[in-house]
Amino acid sequence: MQCQMCDNPATVHLTEIINGQKIERHLCEECAQNEGITIKSQVPISELLNNIISSQEGMQELGEMRCPQCDLSWSEFRKRGMLGCPNDYVAFEKPLRKLIARAHNGATTHLGRIPHRGGGQAGHQAKLLRLRQELQKAVETEDYEMAAQLRDEIQNLA
Repeated sequence: MQCQMCDNPATVHLTEIINGQKIERHLCEECAQNEGITIKSQVPISELLNNIISSQEGMQELGEMRCPQCDLSWSEFRKRGMLGCPNDYVAFEKPLRKLIARAHNGATTHLGRIPHRGGGQAGHQAKLLRLRQELQKAVETEDYEMAAQLRDEIQNLA
């Protein structure tokens, strides 16, 4: 694709929607800079995470948080961009939840499809979890017939 201003190879591709009308622009880096479009290419994920995290409130309190198993602090996580052990998800649950929600436009649970290959076990586990939740609700509402049916179904799946 060629730059729309100078016929050099286009490396910047913009799509704007103005008043419901889609406008595409293809520019080379030089023309994009002349238009006032700044491009920061290949931002490391650790830097991206640090930028998101640094904008959160209460950073000093978070910096002192530590995982009891691997002794990783929140500030070390910010620097490295990687967690140290599976327990970190529990130790840093509150700030991680905010971070994940921010990075995924508010979503904190998986909403996508389960892969066909190797996803059977995950689907099975999800069904068991759903049945156990329904069983809990049935017991809370004292619907013992439904609870018995759900219990039997859970036993058959387990």
